[in-house]
Amino acid sequence: MTELTPSDFVIFGGTGDLAFRKLLPALFHRMSDGQLPASSRVVAVSRAGLDDAGYRDKVGSALEEFVPEADPADLAHFLTRLSHVTLDIDEQAGWTALARAIEDGANLTRVFYLAVGPALFGTICQRLADNYLVTSESRVVLEKPIGTDIASARAINDAVDAVFDESRVFRIDHYLGKESVQNLLVTRFANAVFEPLWNAQHIDHVQITAAETLGVGQRAGYYDHSGAMRDMVQNHLLQLLCLVAMEPPSAVAGEAVRNEKLKVLQALKPLTGDDVARAAVFGQYAAGTVGGKPVPAYVEELEAGASRTETFVAIRAEVSNWRWAGVPFYLRTGKRLAARASEIVIQFRPIPHPMFPGEDTVTEPNRLVLRLQPDDSVQLHLMAKEPGPGGYRTRPVSLDLNFAQAFGAPSPEAYERLLMDVVRGNPTLFMRRDEIEAAWQWAQPIIEHHAASDLPPAPYEAGTTGPAEATALIERDGRSWHESNV
Repeated sequence: MTELTPSDFVIFGGTGDLAFRKLLPALFHRMSDGQLPASSRVVAVSRAGLDDAGYRDKVGSALEEFVPEADPADLAHFLTRLSHVTLDIDEQAGWTALARAIEDGANLTRVFYLAVGPALFGTICQRLADNYLVTSESRVVLEKPIGTDIASARAINDAVDAVFDESRVFRIDHYLGKESVQNLLVTRFANAVFEPLWNAQHIDHVQITAAETLGVGQRAGYYDHSGAMRDMVQNHLLQLLCLVAMEPPSAVAGEAVRNEKLKVLQALKPLTGDDVARAAVFGQYAAGTVGGKPVPAYVEELEAGASRTETFVAIRAEVSNWRWAGVPFYLRTGKRLAARASEIVIQFRPIPHPMFPGEDTVTEPNRLVLRLQPDDSVQLHLMAKEPGPGGYRTRPVSLDLNFAQAFGAPSPEAYERLLMDVVRGNPTLFMRRDEIEAAWQWAQPIIEHHAASDLPPAPYEAGTTGPAEATALIERDGRSWHESNV
């Protein structure tokens, strides 16, 4: 593993849930594995009023919970690389303290990670510039969501781009850092058996599902102003759709992949007016049972009498180009569902003629299933003959590649790969400004139609696969949802 250049990571929102659960464990793993030099530092910025010792105590407790296998010596060294700066964006004292904390690292790669609300992105970038903290080796990482609609997304992008060149802006979507997502590119473009079949002539439809068993929990306030369309569809699911549908890039590097993803977003068939009612389903979970435990309804977790915010979305999308004409892409995401699973299902067309008739014969179309979570894997579902004499009895079987078993190690967390790509200055797995705006261009009319509709979200019992309307959406086309056997 190649050691990268020494870096300073400045995390705005350094006492938040994202920092404790994902960012700091990722940096700990990369430092303890020797990919990040031991001289790299992490400076947390928040309003918590902590000194360095107090912050290290909190991080130590968090890492004991989220990285229980951590070597005590590695953990002790990592904690020495941490510091905390108390900063109020509107007060100069905090910015002066931050400048003092990193002043001896002007020649290092400087990563400013904005794990805060998007309304603060522009202001923080401007204050960084005003205090001469932006060097030629600085990058800025923006957490989703980038805005709540296309106008706010453009305003945020304008404010950030006024300080940082686009080549140094990294809009992160952690789904793109998952090993199975990157293996989608390898499956398509490093295996000659698939790419000739990757088109409307051979593929019947595509399903992209991101199902969660959890409810909104502590995110209830944010989520009620967001909903599943903004929180999942506009970013995560559309990014996965792009990787499935894009044309082969000249190389998996630089701007080549992002150029092809943009073309897919621009080719998405617009859904407006009555088209939304026919092609989209919005749902909201009611009380039910998940994992054998009773759970409350969304409005009870929200502690509100009523809400029209969707916790489930299913959409029938189409990519209007030569490769995909007539192939539906079914997108589905929801909270409080029966199983936690994120999958991409490529279903091929059925065989044109049944050669093996008989009562014991079962023939199903071939499917390629790429599982993103909970286990990274690729499954190819084929038809096979059951052993035995007396005719042909066929049944579906699967070739199953589990990455942890195949390579003898679990897949690293997505943030580990993505943070190291920021240090490298590699933008391949990050979203470009024009991608963000093209995604909003498609998603916003759907969001607006739902907001203007008099119909409330369709209720579904927690612990099920979603509202009946979502089943009807795909069954109208003579198809059915692929349900994970988690």
